[in-house]
Amino acid sequence: MREIVLDTETTGLDPFEGHRIVEIGAVELMNHLPTGRTYHQYLNPGRPMPKEAFEVHGLGDDFLRDKPAFRAIAQDFLAFVGEARLIIHNAAFDMRFLNAELSWVGLPELSFDRVLDTLTMARSRFPGSPASLDSLCRRFGVDNSSREKHGALLDSEILAEVYLELIGGRQPDLVLAPAAQKRRERTDTRPDRPRARPAPLPPRLTAAEAEAHAAMVANLGEGAIWLKRV
Repeated sequence: MREIVLDTETTGLDPFEGHRIVEIGAVELMNHLPTGRTYHQYLNPGRPMPKEAFEVHGLGDDFLRDKPAFRAIAQDFLAFVGEARLIIHNAAFDMRFLNAELSWVGLPELSFDRVLDTLTMARSRFPGSPASLDSLCRRFGVDNSSREKHGALLDSEILAEVYLELIGGRQPDLVLAPAAQKRRERTDTRPDRPRARPAPLPPRLTAAEAEAHAAMVANLGEGAIWLKRV
């Protein structure tokens, strides 16, 4: 079974108030295992970035100015998604934007029947508890330390791990381990562990000290600990 874990970033809350998608990120799963295939695209929204949206994802006008419009990447995006099930957190938001963008360029919309909303799953499984992505990361012990701001691909990688926990638990050190490792490498600034010396250091014991130690051991008799071999 092929699944696509997907997230978007936008200029605002409603496409029909002039807001647009500025980033799409997606991760491919096959039978609940990562294939290593991802989709990631920044987009030029053709409008200024509101301050409130910039504070969420950090994507500004200067950065997005040379990025393609949605029209230019729409077919590639649909080809990557194919007929797979879509795994989205708060799916109504992302699907509203994606289908608006698709309709504006004359392409068929994505059916909501193929969508699995992890927000709905979390609220059903943990009624009354916080169900944000960050809250679910804390609940399941998913590493989101590199998530200083929202980012579509990063959030898709994290959501994939959360989704697998929601459906019964991931296999430690197997499911999405490469993606988790990449996220750690982005922020891990710790020095490498000490390594063994290629050649041992020369002894610091002088000949006179060695002779004095031998004489002391001889005076202790056969029971001296220094005479024992492990």
